[in-house]
Amino acid sequence: MTPTIGVFDSGFGGLTVLRALLDRLPHAQFAFLGDTARLPYGSKSRRTIARYAVESARFLVNEQGAEFLVIACNTASALALDAIQDAVSVSVLGVIEPGAQAASAASQTKDVLVIATDATVQSRAYTAAFRALGLRAIEKACPLLVPLVEEGWIDSSSAAGAVTAEVIRIYLAELTAEAATHGFSPDVLVLGCTHYPLLRPFFEAAVPAGVRIIDSAQAAAEAVVHSINSRIALHGNEFQAVPPNAQLRCFASDSVEKFERLGSRFLGRPVGNVQLVDLGG
Repeated sequence: MTPTIGVFDSGFGGLTVLRALLDRLPHAQFAFLGDTARLPYGSKSRRTIARYAVESARFLVNEQGAEFLVIACNTASALALDAIQDAVSVSVLGVIEPGAQAASAASQTKDVLVIATDATVQSRAYTAAFRALGLRAIEKACPLLVPLVEEGWIDSSSAAGAVTAEVIRIYLAELTAEAATHGFSPDVLVLGCTHYPLLRPFFEAAVPAGVRIIDSAQAAAEAVVHSINSRIALHGNEFQAVPPNAQLRCFASDSVEKFERLGSRFLGRPVGNVQLVDLGG
């Protein structure tokens, strides 16, 4: 028996979650779907986001046989997780709760900083997750970071990378100043967008001393690994490692060529032949 894990994102960023999963679960098969025809989700209503996300979830579960579903999209995790859980019969995990749990475990002061896209910040999903764990959080939207990643401005030794470094420095300076006005003593910074792991060296260079960085993509992957490994323990040695060329199937609802080009940057390896799928309007 080989488990099949479905991973869904509105675009490419969720491939950082998939990258972490591939490293940790060599016995699993993966089906990744990027709903590239309908991104960005952040400009849509909650109802529309839920409809899009449910259609994607059903494709992975009903047509690709996913036995476990990872919502590798902060916006969909924030605004559509309940709808997805109601629509499919398999276990569903988003990226927000694991990120909050990891931050809670890492923080001594119980004051947390979050950077994310505007849609994720507007949802207040991270703030709610932290409040439930007894933490205080300040969130900041960083709309310039996703396009910088997709333009490839992620080499800190280049002139383009210097621009990215300065943008991050300004964002973090504004965020820490806001935290100070509220009397916070933050010791954790949560990367609340799955594009941001590609910028981790920039964040490490820019965060104040004593502030730990929590990558929500890595945290989600660890939560999935824990769940899947529990199943492995129940099934003994039935699970076998999957050959690398059979381990991954990628799908996109549009822009297959762009997906193949950008996907390798996020995944850290070629994504292979990406199949075009029609999820509806």
